[in-house]
Amino acid sequence: MFVRNILSAIIISVAPVSSVLAAGGDTPPIPSQDWSFSGPFGTYDKAALQRGYKIYREVCASCHSMKRVRFRNLEALGYNEDQIKAIAAEYSVEDGPNEDGDMFERAALPSDAFISPFPNDNAAKAANGGAFPPDLSLMTKARANGSNYVHALMTGYKDKLPHGVELSDGQYWNTYFTGNKIAMAPPLMDESISYEDGTIETLDQYAKDISHFLTWAADPYMEERKRTGFKVILFLLIFAGVMYGVKRRIWSNIH
Repeated sequence: MFVRNILSAIIISVAPVSSVLAAGGDTPPIPSQDWSFSGPFGTYDKAALQRGYKIYREVCASCHSMKRVRFRNLEALGYNEDQIKAIAAEYSVEDGPNEDGDMFERAALPSDAFISPFPNDNAAKAANGGAFPPDLSLMTKARANGSNYVHALMTGYKDKLPHGVELSDGQYWNTYFTGNKIAMAPPLMDESISYEDGTIETLDQYAKDISHFLTWAADPYMEERKRTGFKVILFLLIFAGVMYGVKRRIWSNIH
């Protein structure tokens, strides 16, 4: 009985790995990038965030929603109130009902969430060959090593397939995607997005910028949290020093 239970556990644990290998093959380790927000004193690069948002607007937003981010949150990227209002006004949302009980269209406001490209999940699947494009609001939190994963995914597409591998219609080969076969076409390539600030327009740079933006979207209070943590640690160190001095003074005359 004991042996049978052990064998069952081994089979269960190996089964997912086997299915992954059958789907395409092993995925190599995710390469690590040098991020400005890494480490206890890391911060977001606002220029990179704005470039990443530009990529999302011009490329990703045609398929992927970001329902947890509101236009007013763009203030953290360095946009002022007028710029945010102008960005939001480019979109329309359904609102209502009005006094007549009817729904109506209006220009989006800074308080509105980013507008989804599809009215519902079924429409999203139908427009993408049955594959559902996930919401990107928490993508870097939903994936292990999220920021590096997004960068690797964007740069991991390969035209030359491994020997013996075939792709179905609507499938693409990605080195870092689990199983390697992905339904999303390569979204970025060199010089596909124009940067006004003179930043190089390469696939690697695009991948870094969109990863930077999605990391901020999933963790917008990271900088504040790090500052608070530093203050708490500093306070505890000072408090420990004061208490040690008090202890020395109280017990100084006791032998």
